[in-house]
Amino acid sequence: MSTDNASYPSPAPQPLRRRQWLQWAGVATLGAALPGCAPLGPRQPHTPSPRQLRLLGESRIPYRHPFQDTTVGGLSGLDYHPGTGQWIAISDDRSDRQAARFYTLNLDVSAQGLGDPQLLRSTPLLAANGLPYPGRQHSAAPGQPQPDIPDPEAIRYRAGTGTLLWTSEGDVRLGLSPALREISLDGRHLRDFTLPDMLRVGSDPARGPRKNQCFEGLALTPNESHAWVAMEGPLLQDGPEPRVGQVGGPVRLTRFDLRSGRADRQIAYVPDALPHQPIPPGAPADNGLSEILMLNAHEMLVLERAYMSGVGLSLALYRIDTRQASDTLNQATLQAGRFEPARKTLVADFSQLGISRLDNTEGMCWGPTLPNGHRTLVFVSDDNFNPLQITQFLAFEYLDPSLT
Repeated sequence: MSTDNASYPSPAPQPLRRRQWLQWAGVATLGAALPGCAPLGPRQPHTPSPRQLRLLGESRIPYRHPFQDTTVGGLSGLDYHPGTGQWIAISDDRSDRQAARFYTLNLDVSAQGLGDPQLLRSTPLLAANGLPYPGRQHSAAPGQPQPDIPDPEAIRYRAGTGTLLWTSEGDVRLGLSPALREISLDGRHLRDFTLPDMLRVGSDPARGPRKNQCFEGLALTPNESHAWVAMEGPLLQDGPEPRVGQVGGPVRLTRFDLRSGRADRQIAYVPDALPHQPIPPGAPADNGLSEILMLNAHEMLVLERAYMSGVGLSLALYRIDTRQASDTLNQATLQAGRFEPARKTLVADFSQLGISRLDNTEGMCWGPTLPNGHRTLVFVSDDNFNPLQITQFLAFEYLDPSLT
């Protein structure tokens, strides 16, 4: 999720979303209300599972690090280019001063640990007209056609075509739908994918995506024939947001055929209830999907991230089999009993992994294979350009239980 440049209103006509609260809290230095603190206790009781992640190391990029006329931050998506050994990280910065962009960097991941990130270049994302996307200062008045102002969230490298896929969350307030796009490695726009109607922002205020809960996760199948895109939260017509002790509506994960550019399947996933009550009660709190990643042709890792004001962040990684959920692509509204959501198995509760601090983790990808044949799994956090948050890389050895 990207940072909204909004100050804290008093009184608030609408409950503040997490990113708005974080930005205001960063100015007010409400340290206890911010992520980046020591990990919370266990997320919630779960069936014990074999230990599947072994921490290799942590590293960071300093706050507001300057690089090639940009300010590094807001890293919300990450992927690894095995051919070059380099990494690609997309920034969800939508400020009026800097173009939407992704970074290329070196990051040494090995059985001995995790090195410091070394930035190599910044590449602007270009619109279909060949120019950088406009910033929010170019938004039109209500009722007028809006320019395409992106909110980048996820990125994946396609080895077979030497191109990149990336998602934009859009902007419900401006009437901008989310998007899945393909670009060249130098940022040139190649194509947009066709969205199912239920994922578009429309005129009905009771239907469609919620504000700041659109395309957040992106996964590429191993044969690169399909890409899965995950909403962060439920569509308005599919149910409420989760609360303490109560799950919310199902979240849709949509599969796109990369040849046709159209969706060909969709499944539903139910995130956990909020693991802790925010402080004070009624303050912003949410739980949703922040990233997805294919384990193989059909199984997927799903990262859930919960934020509770005054408490902090909680992260949990799950494993699902996409074949074990019913197809919801032709269901405009998800009603209980008329679909089968994905069944999930806990892979890791991040509070139990020995991490020094948890933050707003949004990027997840496979890294290089270790000498013992195990894969590495690497994460990055989005600091929201907030001085009390961090841009944190985490590297793990993935201990696949199916191979033991």
